[in-house]
Amino acid sequence: MNTTLKHGPDPEDAALRVTEVTKTFQVGRSASGNNRLRALDGVSLTIGRGETLGLVGESGCGKSTLARTLMLLEKPDSGTVDFEGRDPFALRGKDLLSWRRRVQMVFQDPFASLNARMTAGQIIAEPWATHRGLYKTSREREARLNELLQLVGLRPSDARKSPQEFSGGQRQRIGIARALALNPDLIILDEPVSALDLSVQAQVLNLLNDLQQKLGVSYLFISHDLSVVRHVTDRVAVMYLGRVIETGDTEDVFERPLHPYTASLMSASPRLDPAARPAERIVLRGELPSPVDPPSGCRFRTRCWKAQDICAEQAPPRVTAADAGRVALPLPSIGEPTLHAAECHFPLADRAEAGLAASATGA
Repeated sequence: MNTTLKHGPDPEDAALRVTEVTKTFQVGRSASGNNRLRALDGVSLTIGRGETLGLVGESGCGKSTLARTLMLLEKPDSGTVDFEGRDPFALRGKDLLSWRRRVQMVFQDPFASLNARMTAGQIIAEPWATHRGLYKTSREREARLNELLQLVGLRPSDARKSPQEFSGGQRQRIGIARALALNPDLIILDEPVSALDLSVQAQVLNLLNDLQQKLGVSYLFISHDLSVVRHVTDRVAVMYLGRVIETGDTEDVFERPLHPYTASLMSASPRLDPAARPAERIVLRGELPSPVDPPSGCRFRTRCWKAQDICAEQAPPRVTAADAGRVALPLPSIGEPTLHAAECHFPLADRAEAGLAASATGA
């Protein structure tokens, strides 16, 4: 039976709901003769209004495919995407144009994502050439441009400069200003600080937090940096080979993971405090399986130290923290309890089993 995690903010508070979304690509034939790569396999998640949902997982697990699908750059084979009660894939013409401005994206590389032949002002204002009804006069557009530059910590005079005249952090601020130009409700952040120096990362992350507080915008924050995810997100979704295998409140997932794969990720996350470091790091055996020929049953079973015969025979059931005798933590941004859940036959019972118990020696 195909089980999928369904949880998160109450439907009344949800800005975006993704339900059982699948996406398959045709590739070269594998050794088994299969030529279909299922990048997304029954993905379900929810993002609340004004909430930041972190999306983590190894390269190739489907994070970017999901982001492209939410931007309507890819069409899912099945499943639904519900944005405040509307299916964007069913929209046409003016309705689709109106919807597109409500979901924007900030890209990973601040150097490649800006047109070197345009000024910063032209880059930020370019979306208004398509959405002409938003700011109808040149005076309105100029005023909004200056406002956006100041909002992201740049000067109005910077509008006349080309991207080559800015640092990496300043370029990413321009990318953020461009995403905000259409007053979106949801911004997809695809590794937005991975190409920046550590000090600049902190500046951009603080800027994103300030903007969310001022504007109430929702974020889907995609990253490999677990320390950053822990710092900026309200909830976390963990992906593995095209499926969301665990979700919950950020602190709960980091401190008390249910899924063995999540525990392995968290044990690899650096800790500044020696006393808080795991007694022993979990090192996974083997390589990430091919998404063209994923393992039967539980997809993580080939690397899991808890795997048994049933893991190869049946898809894992959905289990919650309550099933393991735990109590879910409150979600500050929504004010309702968040459901900590995972897809696993043998969920982890506590921190010690997850390998996250602190070392007694602080080594």
